[in-house]
Amino acid sequence: MELRHLRYFIAVAEELHFSRAAERLNIEQSPLSRTIKQLETELEATLLERTSRGTRLTWAGEVFLEDARRTLLCIDQAKANVKAAATGFRGTLRIALSDGIARSRLTPLLALCREEEPDVEIRLFEIPLAQHQRGLRHDLYDAGFAFSNDVDDGLIAEVAWKEPLVIAVPKRHPLLAHKYVPLAEVVKHPLVLCHPEFCEGCSRQLESLLASIDSPITVAERVSTHDLMLTLVAAGYGIGFSSAARIESSHHTDIIIRPLAGHSHVMTTYLLRPDTEPSDQLNNFMQRVARIGL
Repeated sequence: MELRHLRYFIAVAEELHFSRAAERLNIEQSPLSRTIKQLETELEATLLERTSRGTRLTWAGEVFLEDARRTLLCIDQAKANVKAAATGFRGTLRIALSDGIARSRLTPLLALCREEEPDVEIRLFEIPLAQHQRGLRHDLYDAGFAFSNDVDDGLIAEVAWKEPLVIAVPKRHPLLAHKYVPLAEVVKHPLVLCHPEFCEGCSRQLESLLASIDSPITVAERVSTHDLMLTLVAAGYGIGFSSAARIESSHHTDIIIRPLAGHSHVMTTYLLRPDTEPSDQLNNFMQRVARIGL
């Protein structure tokens, strides 16, 4: 088995179409089909089924896809580790990011790491929450940030920092009559919310907040990024939720920030890590997270 076999299989598994996968790989379809057949022969398992309706993964194929991705990621990390060592780094921390973690805290944290431990490379990976947790369990990442503390066995979720929740409102909106806006008033208007598939932790926290109001809500749109949420809010599609620092850093001049009434409305960022004794490098990193979170 060669690494190209894994890359070929991943392409077909993601495209579920041999012709598109061949085009993506810049090869002919025939050698791609032969390679997949050779791989299945070596593994003694059917990975892909072709039917009149198209191509689909078998259960064995789904299992192998996760392992193939992890194998290639390990190879890429090994290459990056060698490159880092050759340029003078004495260690590496692999930090996963999910749910679109705000730059307002991440930037000073990374700056502090460079200042206090410049020989430790910080490598960042932006990934979905489910992949984030799998990576922590399989030693692909050392720690990570997410908006969710609902973690698998063998993992720990600790509060990194909390930020007051505010609403993003377009100019000349009726809610601007309030200095502090009651949540009951917010839900009377259409909302632009994060999509649970792309921002799982953020979506969970907002759903919990909205469930506290015994009132139906209207969702104008569900978005995959914070920037798209702000764009739709500025265009008048609805009201969005975020933190003041995150909105201000986006420099949307057509959006006004209003705090929510009450003192319990916050967005919590969690530090996720394996439930094991942290290395000295990770322990130092966690102490810096605590300082930034104050």
